[in-house]
Amino acid sequence: MPHNPKPEQKRFKSKNPIKTLGRVFKIIFTKHGGIFLLAIACILVASLGAVYPSMMIKELISVIGNVLESKAEFSEIAVLITRSAGVFALAILSMLTYNQLMVIVSQSVLRDIRNDMFEKMQLLPIKYFDTHHFGDTMSHYTNDTDTLEMLISQSIPQIINSFTTIIVCLVMMIINSWQLTLVVLATIVGMFFVIKSVGGKSAKFFAAQQRSIAVVNGYVEEMINGQKVVKVFCHEEKNKQGFDKVNDDWCRNSTNANRYANIFMPIMGNLTYVQYAVVAVAGGIMALNGWLTTGNGSSLEAFALVAAFLTLSRAFTMPINNVSQQFNAIVMALAGAERIFELMDEKPETDDGYVTLVKAIENADGTFTESDDKSAIWVWKHPHGDGTLTYTALKGRVDLINVDFSYDGVKQVLKDVRIYVEPGQKVALIGKTGAGKTTISNLINRFYDIDDGKIRYDNININKIKKSALRKSLGVVLQEVNLFTGTVMENIRYGNPEATDEQVVAAAKLAHADDFIERLPQGYQTVLTGDGANLSQGQRQLISIARVAVADPPVMILDEATSSIDTRTEMLVQKGMDNLMKGRTVFVIAHRLSTIRDSDCIMVMEKGEIIERGNHEQLMAKKGAYYALNAK
Repeated sequence: MPHNPKPEQKRFKSKNPIKTLGRVFKIIFTKHGGIFLLAIACILVASLGAVYPSMMIKELISVIGNVLESKAEFSEIAVLITRSAGVFALAILSMLTYNQLMVIVSQSVLRDIRNDMFEKMQLLPIKYFDTHHFGDTMSHYTNDTDTLEMLISQSIPQIINSFTTIIVCLVMMIINSWQLTLVVLATIVGMFFVIKSVGGKSAKFFAAQQRSIAVVNGYVEEMINGQKVVKVFCHEEKNKQGFDKVNDDWCRNSTNANRYANIFMPIMGNLTYVQYAVVAVAGGIMALNGWLTTGNGSSLEAFALVAAFLTLSRAFTMPINNVSQQFNAIVMALAGAERIFELMDEKPETDDGYVTLVKAIENADGTFTESDDKSAIWVWKHPHGDGTLTYTALKGRVDLINVDFSYDGVKQVLKDVRIYVEPGQKVALIGKTGAGKTTISNLINRFYDIDDGKIRYDNININKIKKSALRKSLGVVLQEVNLFTGTVMENIRYGNPEATDEQVVAAAKLAHADDFIERLPQGYQTVLTGDGANLSQGQRQLISIARVAVADPPVMILDEATSSIDTRTEMLVQKGMDNLMKGRTVFVIAHRLSTIRDSDCIMVMEKGEIIERGNHEQLMAKKGAYYALNAK
């Protein structure tokens, strides 16, 4: 199999964050734009409500001064307070509303993203899963989506709120006093230098932290799946060392990221106090010297303006602090989003085939008519460039003609392989591990495409056959059995979703699985969990064989199908397999020579080449590699 690069070998390369954020917004607006715009409207109202106290304080001081000087009625204060209460109530209501709306938006978007990822995953080639750890892929559905959820539900609303507040405050400051506005902006420049310096260093560590989490997940997932092997070989201490290494990497990246994050806020908080003091001193000096332009030029109006400006400056810098607080969350979310989009941007499995598999009835003149009748047989439907159609009965002839193949484009796995299998023949492939036996199975299924040569199926180049049609005609029993959460009957029916209960039971009997299934607590309705962990390896394999039997394919590939079964169970399976193989083209990949003695042709492979071929008697007479294997 191809080399499986570990996730920790990949370096994180920061891509365009604006482009990534743009893709996130595109997803939001595509399906949930209406709710999101309503949430933004509520955010704008809430942010205006947050700025209102700063706008009101100057008016309040002036009104109080006028009341004290008997230039205004006390009722004006009551009107001002009542108006303020109404604004605050509206702001609170808007805040509650947009928080609820953003929860709906964020969860709906994550649901859509997970659906899209899962759909995309179904379209990816086997090569992707051969070169990516399961834990790393799972991390897309957990850690990466979690960080994205924080971005949508918290960071984006906070940013919109903050920028709205900043703009309103800036406008109000300029209207009231351009001199003090310049003082505030001068202090803001210093804050931006801090944000750029500290925040930039923090960003790369948060991105690295996101990658480290995926590595840890992948390592833990591997160790959980392989616990039996770990314990058999007493590898616990070695695995602890391996986990310590990846866990230390995660700890180091997280520590560095959070170190900068934790010093960021105290620095920004102290700078805010410095700014407040600078504005207070500068405003006091300007007010005392009459440099501030006010409505009537009174000292009371000037100091009311300074007081309002102090509140405005706090309201102006507070959003900057809030945005800076969200900076690390945004960096983490964008790192997670980039990883999600990396999966979404993976090239799907290509399929240029146009020959399909249909049911048809053979007419008296040898032509075919498509039909769903029970007597219909599988035929290849072959469209041609001139608009005509050709129907060819599915026979099960398979030819590999001068096939060369390499997984990585460097190391050649198969060299000039030639195999010609007539319909109904049983062909066995034997050889040492790594000889290329399973690779042939992968190529016939088109999990990988050959580098050179041709593979023909019923004299049709398999590149012309749609992959779904090709794989539907092939039944594969692997050494590694995968069972899914569900009943025994559902697991067998996986081979043919349209099979009736009677057909499922018949397939189980054919595979000699019926006997043990009937002894299960609920028989065929027994629920399997944890990949059928409550069954023996032999029982799991019998269900896998029954799954192929119910599919009733014309061509079967048995890849070490009985290697995990004890001798007694193998005898039962072999009887069922003999019945199942009748009239079918069968490829048998095996180490146990007892399972291939009756094969029509046995091919001995070594280093990607077929070095011997013939039936059992012929090969034994040659006294070559096959003879040596039997002598062991």
